[in-house]
Amino acid sequence: MPARTTIVILAAGEGTRMKSATPKVLHRIGGASLIAHVLAAASAAKPARIAVVVGPGRADVAAEVRSKVPKAGIFVQPTRRGTAHAVSMARKSFANGEDIVVVFGDTPLVRAETLRKLAAALKQAPVVVLGFRAENPTGYGRLIVEDGHLVAIREQTDTSPEEQTITLCNAGVMAISGKITRDALARIGNDNAKREFYLSDAVLVARSLGLAAIVQEASEEEVMGVNDRIQLAEAEALLQARLRTAALKGGATLIAPDTVFLSVDTKLGRDVVVEPNVVFGPGCVVEDGAKIRAFSHLEGARVGKGASVGPFARLRPGTKIGKKARVGNFVEVKAASIEAGAKANHLAYIGDGRVGADANIGAGTIFCNYDGTRKHFTDVGKDAFVGSNSALVAPVKIGKGAYVASGSVITEDVPAGALALGRGRQVNKRGWAKKARGAKLKRKVKDAD
Repeated sequence: MPARTTIVILAAGEGTRMKSATPKVLHRIGGASLIAHVLAAASAAKPARIAVVVGPGRADVAAEVRSKVPKAGIFVQPTRRGTAHAVSMARKSFANGEDIVVVFGDTPLVRAETLRKLAAALKQAPVVVLGFRAENPTGYGRLIVEDGHLVAIREQTDTSPEEQTITLCNAGVMAISGKITRDALARIGNDNAKREFYLSDAVLVARSLGLAAIVQEASEEEVMGVNDRIQLAEAEALLQARLRTAALKGGATLIAPDTVFLSVDTKLGRDVVVEPNVVFGPGCVVEDGAKIRAFSHLEGARVGKGASVGPFARLRPGTKIGKKARVGNFVEVKAASIEAGAKANHLAYIGDGRVGADANIGAGTIFCNYDGTRKHFTDVGKDAFVGSNSALVAPVKIGKGAYVASGSVITEDVPAGALALGRGRQVNKRGWAKKARGAKLKRKVKDAD
């Protein structure tokens, strides 16, 4: 992108059609907010500056912007008076004659290369409008092109019958040369039904100055805006298709791609196999050759080379699964590491701890990490064996090669190589069962009388 370019993101819309207490641009697809996707595209385009215009009282939107792009300028549009007015709120970010590219915070599928192309096209004309070919153009503003130049943006209500057949529509995304930005914004009027200042009128302003405007095209999918829950679901589906395609091209196998849900930052290595109905939340890395089996849910987790997870496993944030380790069905891991070759094959909770290399965690084992106030750490050493149905009450350490007998409640450290038994001694009472059954039978006969 040219060095003197500011990308202005308009995020002041209320999104009333979402029917939500959450601002529209903070709704999420692919594990990230709508505006986070736009910010990622803007950052990848490498402009000189990024400016975001938010509505009044929208500290939550501003905080999201700062968390993704700390150096972004944040400006407030105190009252909604149109898109040109919103852009003018950010004028300090292009006060030195920078070109601007204007995009909306609710268009999460826009690509960085599209923003770069818009900025580059300013070499051909001082106003560049992004258009798309709509399957059904009804309701969209039409781009009126004559001899290769854009002469007008006509709203649906103002189109003639002939113009209504035009399928080239306005995406709302626009680039304006720094040579005319100030003048164009100053000349845009509000002589319309809503008395608002529309950025689309920059085309008419340019022509009134004897200057040209042109169109760059993108796919309808890329420029779709999200205004309600239906469109949010549509955007999610389109993004998932992108992410799945990228994963397959990158060398992962998705056995039933349409059932696998990825986050935008999910990283799958070569020869990873993902079985059906797997969900990857934000922050997941799966290294080469690992297998994620059906109906597993991962978030904030790293899975090492050749490891196996699931089926029906849950990996929560802070989980690290080592090389060739195994986490089986109905095992939950949180803020814990399971080192190389270790295994927890079924029915266990491992939270706030470490399972050393080649150790075994038996079925029904629980890391009792929470005392009602604080979390505590459990450390299971290399080659240790924890028998089924054991409770390890943190903080506690199981030494290297130690053995915990099944059904134990462990409250003290276990030395390396030791056997720990934390259960009541078994007592067998001979003949008890026969006597008990006889007594029950007598009571039954008496009750029947």
